[in-house]
Amino acid sequence: MFLVPYGRRNKSLSQRPQSIFDMDSMFDNFFGDSFVPAVFTKDNQMKVDIKENEKEYIVEADMPGIKKEEINVELNNDRLTISVEQNEEINEEKENYIRRERRCGSYCRSFIVENVKNEEIEAKFENGVLSLTLPKKDVEVKKISKIEIK
Repeated sequence: MFLVPYGRRNKSLSQRPQSIFDMDSMFDNFFGDSFVPAVFTKDNQMKVDIKENEKEYIVEADMPGIKKEEINVELNNDRLTISVEQNEEINEEKENYIRRERRCGSYCRSFIVENVKNEEIEAKFENGVLSLTLPKKDVEVKKISKIEIK
């Protein structure tokens, strides 16, 4: 047995000759094939941008093909969690042709965001992009006082 760092495996396998007895390439070929759903690939992770300015954090998550009803956003103990639960079923019948497909999956991302005004958070979902505006709490500047030693 040998260890291969994550991410390096796919790059190195394409450069070496493949054998039918090479189990690594067999599994990589199976799970890397285009017919395999995104649940088995690293592409199912939502892409998120987080910006910060003096007044707020702005979170933008790319969610193409997702419906607004499938998204759940929670803020609990300074942990912002964005999750998606998809359940899709297609039933199509034409002449002698029957097609039934099902797809389900879920994924989530969590981030620590401190000093946020929970009651003023705004969320908007438009064109496959979830935008969250998290206003910051006013942070008091702590005064330093000198303590005299006797």
